[in-house]
Amino acid sequence: MTSVLTPVLSDNWDQIKSWQLNSYQRSGGYDALRKALAMQPADVVATVKDSGLRGRGGAGFPTGMKWSFIPQDNPKPKYLVVNADESEPGTCKDIPLMMASPHTLVEGVIIASYAIRASAAFIYVRGEVLHVIRRLQQAVQEAKDAGYIGTNILGSGYDLDVIVHAGAGAYICGEETALLDSLEGRRGQPRLRPPFPAVAGLYGCPTVINNVESIASVPVIIKNGADWFSSMGTEKSKGMTLYSLSGHVTRPGQYEAPLGITLRELLDLAGGVRAGHQLKFWTPGGSSTPLLTSEHLDVPLDYEGVGSVGSMLGTKALQIFDDSVCVVRSVLRWTEFYKHESCGKCTPCREGTWWLVQILERLEQGKGSEEDLETLLDLSENILGRSFCALGDGATAPITSSIQHFKDEYLAHFEHGGCPFDPMASTVFATAGASA
Repeated sequence: MTSVLTPVLSDNWDQIKSWQLNSYQRSGGYDALRKALAMQPADVVATVKDSGLRGRGGAGFPTGMKWSFIPQDNPKPKYLVVNADESEPGTCKDIPLMMASPHTLVEGVIIASYAIRASAAFIYVRGEVLHVIRRLQQAVQEAKDAGYIGTNILGSGYDLDVIVHAGAGAYICGEETALLDSLEGRRGQPRLRPPFPAVAGLYGCPTVINNVESIASVPVIIKNGADWFSSMGTEKSKGMTLYSLSGHVTRPGQYEAPLGITLRELLDLAGGVRAGHQLKFWTPGGSSTPLLTSEHLDVPLDYEGVGSVGSMLGTKALQIFDDSVCVVRSVLRWTEFYKHESCGKCTPCREGTWWLVQILERLEQGKGSEEDLETLLDLSENILGRSFCALGDGATAPITSSIQHFKDEYLAHFEHGGCPFDPMASTVFATAGASA
């Protein structure tokens, strides 16, 4: 595996008006669609399966395998749904992709829909990102006008309609079955599975749900071949992907590289942690993945490598925190988010996240005790694996991992009677010590 950046999805982002059809076509846009339409749908599925592409939305499930689960003997309509409800704190790859090159996603949508024999596809986008919604709508209209969407696409006899749908801004709708409920006009809450979406998804019909980056990766796989894609990455984590560096890094942004690159290599490319500071902790895949420390700088950033050190690759949202940050306060802020975004359907998540916040607030203010840490861990253990969907599990990840790596920092809050990283509190402590 080479550590050199591999701009593939991001290759045309620097082009003039890269979001417009003419610009996209100048760089070979929609060539993959022509190639796909000359293939049998099953062969398109097989190519994606052979490439080793795994879902880029967090779970890492093989994309081609997911497509193959669609029962083609089912007489009901088939649907493709793109999960563009990017909501995870720290995750910021899909929105830049859709802003810079929406046609990359639209072409992937058409090819994927053809592969699973869907006659309608939906792109579900967060309602707050109105600029992205408008850009996607413009791209879909341009594709329709050019004959890439609609009736008898490019004379192939294949028909497809693509709808851009704006969600209402609920984190829970990033969970695929809650997204389906929202798309159907109901309150977004996760469904009991089975049946799985491949059998009974949107409107009770066979449905494939994929992340934006997963679908956007399809055109280059069809265009260049499965072997080309699988030549990048590691043995079990194939291809290139977008790594999002944010926080205390000199040059934050999107870094497209083969799976398996390390944070040390990415930080070198990004100019390192901001001047005068050192790395303290980081998240490999957004705030719902167990945090890691400077000890993990050389862990391969692929599904197996990150999993081997007790975390998850997730959405490759690398949030970098330096030595000026209080880990307790950071974890509290994340937990407040999960409490707020819990849909309330199940007791472990609805009640558990509320209690997690109460305890963390007390700890952060220096009013807790070491016994509270045990209560936090016990509460997290009772939420993990017992909530209706993964939101509850995600809420526990930063808590348990931060206590594992930074228990001394939690204890320091008790000893100081407050946050030792708070400049105002530090002044109070110094004054109190001098007068004593």
